[in-house]
Amino acid sequence: MTQSPDNRIILRAEKLTKIFRSGEEEVVVFADLNFEIRRGELVTLVGESGAGKTTLLHLLAGLDTPTRGGVYFLGQRLSEFGAEGRAAYRNQQVGYVWQMHYLLPEFSALENVMLPQLMGGRRFAAARARARELLAEVELAKVVRRRVGELSGGEQQRVALARALANQPAVLLADEPTGNLDQRTAGRVIEVLEGLHRAHGLTSVLATHNLELAQRAQRTLRLSDGTLTETVVPEVH
Repeated sequence: MTQSPDNRIILRAEKLTKIFRSGEEEVVVFADLNFEIRRGELVTLVGESGAGKTTLLHLLAGLDTPTRGGVYFLGQRLSEFGAEGRAAYRNQQVGYVWQMHYLLPEFSALENVMLPQLMGGRRFAAARARARELLAEVELAKVVRRRVGELSGGEQQRVALARALANQPAVLLADEPTGNLDQRTAGRVIEVLEGLHRAHGLTSVLATHNLELAQRAQRTLRLSDGTLTETVVPEVH
């Protein structure tokens, strides 16, 4: 087992490479990426559409496997977890927010946030209490019983944020969480997201085109032409 030399490093990529094959053709999304995400950081991932941001997030979440290289969580390589271990990692350690929220529209907001907890083995009453707390945190206490399909886009994305935190993950990964929202609604979601990051002591990696969100990060990773560059965002005093 590979151990991280620094226990502040929660995620690490080593020579991370992803190649898609279509018949005889190979498409190199990115190759030999090396980077570290430290505990408690808010990091944004930027780049043009098609640069590979979603693919990179999927690898960090254990939703996909690299062609070469590896992703390490607290020094352990995800590929060594096995199928059950990776499923547990996704359910317990990682909260994931998609641009399209993928909530169950016929279920209530409360039920959507309860579901991953029940799948993880939490008892019904405890899952319901946790879901209520999280929905209150994202300013949706008054709509817990409403079906998700009846909510606005901004409200749906806040339900998705609450769902992502249902099992108290260490890491939050978000793929364009404001991409389908108007500027005003996006701003509100950004405020909620940043508040959750701080209140829950999360380590967050957020792929975004939103300049306001990018500027709130401690570091920005830019993915372009298959390579990664880093920018440290100066603190505002």
